[in-house]
Amino acid sequence: MRIGEPARAKVNLTLSVLGRRADGYHELESLVTFAGVSDVVTIEAEADDRLTLSGTFARDIGGENLLTRTMALLRDAEPRLRIGSVHLQKEVPVAAGLGGGSADAAALLRAVRRANRELASGVPWLEIAAQLGADVPVCLADHPAVIRGKGEQMTPMPVLPAMHAVLVNPRLPLATGSVFAALRCGPASPPVQAPAPPELPDVPRLLCYMRARGNDLEDAAAKLLPAIAEIKASLAAQAGCLCAAMSGSGPTCFAVFPTRADARRSATAIAAARPDWWVECTVLDGAP
Repeated sequence: MRIGEPARAKVNLTLSVLGRRADGYHELESLVTFAGVSDVVTIEAEADDRLTLSGTFARDIGGENLLTRTMALLRDAEPRLRIGSVHLQKEVPVAAGLGGGSADAAALLRAVRRANRELASGVPWLEIAAQLGADVPVCLADHPAVIRGKGEQMTPMPVLPAMHAVLVNPRLPLATGSVFAALRCGPASPPVQAPAPPELPDVPRLLCYMRARGNDLEDAAAKLLPAIAEIKASLAAQAGCLCAAMSGSGPTCFAVFPTRADARRSATAIAAARPDWWVECTVLDGAP
């Protein structure tokens, strides 16, 4: 049985850092959606257990691959699960602020769940996702949401409009921990009951919400990697750009455009001017 699952890039449309928690993590609030750009995780459930890699950014993965840990946790949770061989086609940059490793782990969880429907009800999928990382639960859901806490608390967005966008990455990694350290954030206030998710049924209201909240990590990230400011300025200078911002802890930035034609024209222009950058025209819509 061969099953493939896209691991779509996670894009933080907003990111507020509310303070440093007693456990060392930071209290966050972020509106998250997903792009049409993805890695692909494929399993051969009847084959021998092994992990193989290919794709544009496969060689950039350093240390233990999160997929290896995912496979181990799945075997511990239910030894009868058929996992087999796992192949990752890595097309999303590593350490890019796009949740790439988290999305890969979540895609593997979904693929194994599909291959083991008779055992699926007895496997704590969400608990395993939370053990793998703060971003993995929202990537497992693969649906727009407001995330809070250190990222593990999710409130799904019932409606979020699609937006034409361009993603740009300088092909330089940026460690999340370094960005949070550079932020030098004070202690977080005691948690309060989370408000209802915002109503953002159309693009104008969504853009207004994004501009009002921004990304609290952007200045700290740009000090560590000045290319971020250059990328954001390049996106903002494109005709028709409605909003330009950084995703997550960077360094990937994105811009929103009125039409697909505007986005494609801008992506083409940026790629021609900076062939050393990773540039993708896509849609931010949260729809698999």
